[in-house]
Amino acid sequence: MDGSRTTSGTLRLAALLAVAGGYLDGFMFIGHGGVFANAQTGNVVLLGVSAARADWRGAVRHVLPIVAFVLGVATAETVGHPWVARRIRRPARVALALEIVVLAVVGALPGTLNSTVIVLAVAYAAAMQNSTFGKLRDWSVNTTMTTGNLRTASQATYRAVIRRLPGSAEQARAFGAICLAFLVGAALGAVATGWWGNRAAWGAVLLLLVGLLMFVVDERG
Repeated sequence: MDGSRTTSGTLRLAALLAVAGGYLDGFMFIGHGGVFANAQTGNVVLLGVSAARADWRGAVRHVLPIVAFVLGVATAETVGHPWVARRIRRPARVALALEIVVLAVVGALPGTLNSTVIVLAVAYAAAMQNSTFGKLRDWSVNTTMTTGNLRTASQATYRAVIRRLPGSAEQARAFGAICLAFLVGAALGAVATGWWGNRAAWGAVLLLLVGLLMFVVDERG
């Protein structure tokens, strides 16, 4: 049995990754200056504001996380490229393992280190997760930020309740679960960071290790 096919795109994996995504947002917000490294909207806006004010030093500060995010996407695309995928055989697992390594290093870094390094590392890791695991069944999902998932859950709920469209109730439940998982993850990340500081990143590592274990168990099944 191909573990990647039976694990990727399942609600259980998407929910777990959403917990990890929310956890990292909580970790970054509490431990590293109120920054959301998973999403780049804020950095793009602040880049524009800095450029408008001719604050080029500030502009560079906001460019770097965007670059790290782009490199994370490029890494995931490279791992999933047909030529590469034929050689590594399990690209989804490799991408997840790379994310685990990056976050394990983040957790080992001293709390006195400049937060910029942490922001870049988390932005890179989040981009790999976002690019590799973008499907829940036949629907597009995002496990590192929640706006799109909340929109989909709201649309599906409306279609199920008002228009009675087939399949909408199932989609509403699935995306509602993803949004709730992200919320739970954010709370866990905030609490863990308050207790353990930078080492709280290892909590996200544990969550992703469970995801990696899902692939192994499914393949053996």
